[in-house]
Amino acid sequence: MADLFEKVTGDQDFFKKIASKIPGFGGYIERQNRRAADKLLRETVADRFEELYQRISAVQADFVSQGEIMYLDDLEKAALKVRTFIDKVRRASYGYSGFFDAAKINEEELARVYEYDAAMLDLVDGVNHAIDNVEASVGTDGLPAAIRNLVSTVQECLIAFNRRDEVMTQG
Repeated sequence: MADLFEKVTGDQDFFKKIASKIPGFGGYIERQNRRAADKLLRETVADRFEELYQRISAVQADFVSQGEIMYLDDLEKAALKVRTFIDKVRRASYGYSGFFDAAKINEEELARVYEYDAAMLDLVDGVNHAIDNVEASVGTDGLPAAIRNLVSTVQECLIAFNRRDEVMTQG
């Protein structure tokens, strides 16, 4: 999390470094940097979940080739939830509104939003593990439970993301 913020702040041009010395403007620059880091982080999260979506699509293709067609609809529920999650993450509000916007998010709330976004990366591992379980369960009695686990794991990702939205709208 700190690495992304440092990358953004390290890439500041000379003008921003001078302007950050103007009273009151430094806080604005800091928030803009956090906003840029938040966007970069969310793009990374969306890209990782895109990879998971591709894995689920490959599992669906395997189901067809292995004759597990009766489970395709259930697996499609997980795929749709992952796609919904990706779309929400990509279209999410930045961690801070513009300098002249009426509704602003304060520094503490911004830090919480950034923490939510960083935690989204941890969710990748949980979904990845759930997909592993589905793949390992093909041809066994445990397949329906593995698919249900995958669907509920992805649903938890959506719930976590909705909590992020609550932080943004409560500001």
